[in-house]
Amino acid sequence: MYETILVPTDGSAGSELAVDHALDLARRYDATLHLVYVVDTDVVNHYAGIDAIEGVEGALEAQGAEALDAAAERAEDGGIVAERHVVEGSPHEAIIDAVAMVGADLVVMGTERKSGEYRRLLGSVTERVVRMVDVPVHVVKAKAEE
Repeated sequence: MYETILVPTDGSAGSELAVDHALDLARRYDATLHLVYVVDTDVVNHYAGIDAIEGVEGALEAQGAEALDAAAERAEDGGIVAERHVVEGSPHEAIIDAVAMVGADLVVMGTERKSGEYRRLLGSVTERVVRMVDVPVHVVKAKAEE
């Protein structure tokens, strides 16, 4: 049913739970897993030119590499082929682009409950991806971190 599964991850509790679900689905369908970390260019651009935060992009890339390495190690331990991708952009747009880039036929994403005010201000990356991609999106809900 599924051959190529895309899983955006940032190492958060919600995305780690999504990785668990994606691993199970990849095992069931003998699918290739594509793990994606987005370096949020909005954050990088916000701090551009500030000497104390000059290494923001590098720090985000390092955080992404750690998240991808941890998820890939779990996949490999389960005998699942996992490819890693670090992409840049606005998170929802970069994820949508990654779906096309890898030819994903399923996206598995985690989401955590946020306050109404937070959602009104920032929206939800997961909600935007669900609305904008043409492939099924498996949403894994996690409790918000205390």
